Amino acid sequence: MIYVQIALKLVLGLIGLIVITRLLGKKEMSQVTPFDFIYALVLGGILEEGIYDKKVSIWQILFAIGIWGLSIYAIEIYSKKRDGMKNLIKGKPSIIIRNGKLDYRKMKKNHLDIEQVRTMLRKQGVFTLREVRDLYLEPGGDISIKLHTKAGNLTPDMLGLSPDDQAPSILVIEEGKIQEEELHSVQRSKEWLLQELQKKNYQTPENILYGEWSETDGFYIETYPAKNS
Repeated sequence: MIYVQIALKLVLGLIGLIVITRLLGKKEMSQVTPFDFIYALVLGGILEEGIYDKKVSIWQILFAIGIWGLSIYAIEIYSKKRDGMKNLIKGKPSIIIRNGKLDYRKMKKNHLDIEQVRTMLRKQGVFTLREVRDLYLEPGGDISIKLHTKAGNLTPDMLGLSPDDQAPSILVIEEGKIQEEELHSVQRSKEWLLQELQKKNYQTPENILYGEWSETDGFYIETYPAKNS
């Protein structure tokens, strides 16, 4: 009898979850927000806790799922009518790079460092920040990128050219600190980097937010924003 009860709870609970999920609308995994993730966890938790507890009946499980689903549905409807509520619950995109300039405050607010930003870009097929005009961090954690026109539209094939491949860029300075391990990977030294920076009128790396270097394109450097900006 206990096995029949568990099976009924599982099947009816699963049906209840499917119904609630369908009522709340279709959504790709890439569009899921932290709020969506939380309500999905709670729905799963309600079913999980009720399956093996003999004191919890099938109707109690369905009742709990129904109340939770209606609560989420009401919040969804209300947030569509109130932008402030929507931003509070769902969140809104953060512009990490605007017009080629990295927003250091937004980056830190979202608990990102330079290498994490570079990793997200590489997953999108972009291997240097110099190509990025705008970068949006979406509420679900994925990113949207707008490249500079020269990087995004024209290709060598369109012009009938066959240029040499570009060497990958490496992060040589991150938040004022020289990345010696990265330098060693391309057989460069800290002394070499400091000399090259001085040639470009950067007397110290402490004022540099990030610096990239590649064999083919050279340096791409951005300093910290002015404190009064």
